[in-house]
Amino acid sequence: MPSNSSDSAQAAHRVIKKYPNRRLYDTDTSTYITLTEVKKLVMQREAVLVRDAKTGEDLTRAILLQIILEEEAGGAPMFTEQALANIIRFYGNTMQSFLGPYLEKNVQTFMDLQSTMGEHSKGMTPEAWAQVLKLQSPAMQGMMGNYVEQSKNMFVQMQEQMQKQTEQMLGSFGLKP
Repeated sequence: MPSNSSDSAQAAHRVIKKYPNRRLYDTDTSTYITLTEVKKLVMQREAVLVRDAKTGEDLTRAILLQIILEEEAGGAPMFTEQALANIIRFYGNTMQSFLGPYLEKNVQTFMDLQSTMGEHSKGMTPEAWAQVLKLQSPAMQGMMGNYVEQSKNMFVQMQEQMQKQTEQMLGSFGLKP
């Protein structure tokens, strides 16, 4: 019997079932787990798929948002009120479809930068790290410059994509931009 794409997606992910009583069941370990344990799986870069135990509905985004909400409420928020308000303002905006991919690529680029810095800093003492950060070495400036350049390029690509879509839309009405 051929497997469908949903089955193969589940095989590549750690499947967590969410029951109506709000309990989360890890199908890999056959145990109930907490939201904190789901967060640990995400932190370990494990692919997680959360499904409603009754309906099979994908609840992964809702669970990830719940983890973010708890982290934000926990005393060391990552997002300012202004940043959150600005994100909210994109909902329903023509730019909404561009913001998600832009943020995703930007965060991935930042994580790649963090990984690169981690690789270069293996074996460095805290004092040596402090010295590097204090001097803002050329290597650090180069990495940050690459990050800024990649971010700029993503923004330019987003603008070009918007321009093409606008031209197509106007063209469908017989108008030339």
